[in-house]
Amino acid sequence: MSENNSTTTAVADAAIPEQRDGDATPLLQVRDLHKHFPIKGGFPIRRTVGAVKAVDGLDFEVYAGESLGLVGESGCGKSTTGRLLTRLYEPTQGTITYKGQDISKANRRQLAPIRSEIQMIFQDPYASLNPRQTVGTIISGPMEINGINPPGGREKRVRELLEIVGLSPEHYNRFPHEFSGGQRQRIGVARAVALEPKLIVADEPVSALDVSIQAQVVNLLQKVQREMGIAFVFIAHDLAIVRHFSQRVAVMYLGKIVEIADRDSLYNRPRHPYTHALMSAVPDADIDANKKERIRLEGDVPSPISPPSGCRFRTRCWKAQDKCATEEPPLVQISGSQAGHLTACHFPEDPTVERTEDIILDPALAALEDDKS
Repeated sequence: MSENNSTTTAVADAAIPEQRDGDATPLLQVRDLHKHFPIKGGFPIRRTVGAVKAVDGLDFEVYAGESLGLVGESGCGKSTTGRLLTRLYEPTQGTITYKGQDISKANRRQLAPIRSEIQMIFQDPYASLNPRQTVGTIISGPMEINGINPPGGREKRVRELLEIVGLSPEHYNRFPHEFSGGQRQRIGVARAVALEPKLIVADEPVSALDVSIQAQVVNLLQKVQREMGIAFVFIAHDLAIVRHFSQRVAVMYLGKIVEIADRDSLYNRPRHPYTHALMSAVPDADIDANKKERIRLEGDVPSPISPPSGCRFRTRCWKAQDKCATEEPPLVQISGSQAGHLTACHFPEDPTVERTEDIILDPALAALEDDKS
């Protein structure tokens, strides 16, 4: 792989990147978002001795009706970000702006009219449904809490929602234990769309499901998005599913976004080394195995308690230099990238995924490859 030492383009407000040119006002806007979980220690008095920096400075937008994918390794802060957007977690720092209103520090009364417009689909369909309530009670609960009485009554609306998500209206009086995992997740989808929200945060909605069921749930979410015009923040590990569902994709590493772009630009021309490594691991039947580059990262993700200085990926990056340890790269559009393709890297990759040589960072693996040759 050839080195690409192109410098980042001059951006006046690099700390607040614009991800679309001349587009409408975003539905949701996130600026410098942090979430630090305190670590308690000491004896006999429990005091704060540190913090887990789960989310450490995010900037992105979500536009009405679009789907933004959020990907990265386990522990990078994806689920925490989703819970911050729905205000299930209180931000440590930063702002979350919804329809022009800052909701990051809003109290319960101020959030009340917004709660119905921002909903969440949880990862585990077995833990997210109350086993003591019927399906009808589970789905109608949000309507009852928000004082919504649809035409024909709540029961009629719930039965309509069951049909929309591919279940039978006769399931109204059944309990969650009578359904499979895929059916339970469909109930979760029905509950999320019951209030006709503007934004849904889907936190790994298919990761707990059988592979044969995942496509059905993803297609259901796409159908709901098309028919109801709902914006999605789609959190997932499976890069193939994210590419299928999302118009734009953000890649997170250790609490920060390292790259964000439209799906075609990101998957075909990744510029950040971490994104390039992720894409090299995606199996694709349409790509010649002899042309696809293999990148094997060494070691584990550093601890979010004490992340590396400068670029957080430098401890695992094959292009790291002294500058990477002293200067944190801003998330900006670099030369050679399409408009709206933002990357946080001092030494970005060439805009190609064609294979020139295998990159094996683990010395043991490198020795094994040499023996094979």
